[in-house]
Amino acid sequence: MSETSDDPKQASRRKFLAGAAGLAFGAATRPARADDKNLPPNVAGWTKQLGDGVVARPYGTPSKFEKDVIRRDVPWLTASRESSVSFTPLHELDGIITPNGLCFERHHGGIAEIDPNDYRLMIHGLVDKPLIFTLEDLKRLPRVNRIYFLECAANSGMEWRGAQLNGCQYTHGMVHCVQYTGVPLKLLLEQAALKANASWIMAEGGDAAALNRSLPMHKALGDCLVAYRSNGEMLRPEQGYPVRLVVPGWQGNMWVKWLRRIKVGDRPWYSREETGKYTDLMENGKARQFTFEMDAKSVITSPSPQAPVKRKGFTVISGLAWSGRGKIKRVDVSLDGGRNWRTARIDGPVFDRACVRFYAEIEWNGEELLLQSRAMDDTGYVQPTKGDLRKIRGVNSVYHNNGIQTWALKASGEVENVEVG
Repeated sequence: MSETSDDPKQASRRKFLAGAAGLAFGAATRPARADDKNLPPNVAGWTKQLGDGVVARPYGTPSKFEKDVIRRDVPWLTASRESSVSFTPLHELDGIITPNGLCFERHHGGIAEIDPNDYRLMIHGLVDKPLIFTLEDLKRLPRVNRIYFLECAANSGMEWRGAQLNGCQYTHGMVHCVQYTGVPLKLLLEQAALKANASWIMAEGGDAAALNRSLPMHKALGDCLVAYRSNGEMLRPEQGYPVRLVVPGWQGNMWVKWLRRIKVGDRPWYSREETGKYTDLMENGKARQFTFEMDAKSVITSPSPQAPVKRKGFTVISGLAWSGRGKIKRVDVSLDGGRNWRTARIDGPVFDRACVRFYAEIEWNGEELLLQSRAMDDTGYVQPTKGDLRKIRGVNSVYHNNGIQTWALKASGEVENVEVG
């Protein structure tokens, strides 16, 4: 219905609608006119011309108005981009599934570009029948679909000594959650016929770093997958195309990408990535090794430093929680830095060792808040504070920081990474 009255109430309503509509059409081939704005009774400019046809975008991409929803890196973190990290824009996402193009990256020798027709996976060592699989061989075997989170052990690693990076993309963005399609690793190992003393495997990637990790046999025969699809499509090159290892609930460094070979043995290999790296340095100078499992963790993604509050009133607090021990059972949210807690609402599916989405609705009147979230899983594990972690671990570590994150919401609506207590 058009509005033509000069009644003050109607004029006020028109002003409100103009503010809510906000974004003027700017993609037309001619400059936008006042009567192009999407404000009744006008007809928006984008309805006055034909759009692209179906062959113009054979592989879909996001709207150009979403151009800032991208992975980002922190250049000074590593010596080169070939051995660096890009971070998932958690503050721009909702639900539990991470789009393939936004899944964080962590490389040790750059992205391997592998011809799928030339791909081979070798299984050897303490087996009676060494085997070599092509990609087509793997695709012909019985497959499963599973939704899991993947988290780098160094996620939040810069925060051990205090608040450092201002944005959940940077403090927590080395995590994603997708649906994998692939073959149970157990099936491949059974075809190779394990010897009686087989108790470990070594998985090695086909990248320039030839990254390799030791994995105990009970895990390899449990829930691990040799995956070739993510969210229905083939893996992206940066996610290990054409084949990667999936190790549910365990640190991401063990999810070997561009999987080249699996060697079966009777003891760990003690490779660089499980001795010099990916061990937990304690305050007394000793290090814990083989801390495979990722403990329960959560983060409020909005409001957060990259997602400030734009107006007072009804506000939705949104976040993610996950646990390598099992399913997330409950998430609590605090507005006052952990003095008082309320149970958040978990919405959407809850899978074993997958992210869950939680919400808490509040009326924000402009007061300053200290926002926190605390995850609990179905084993009874409760996400600790950063102070509790430091009492045990000190501040010299990099890996396995699952401490409670605090965001300071200011009266301006801006949000800052802080610590309390």
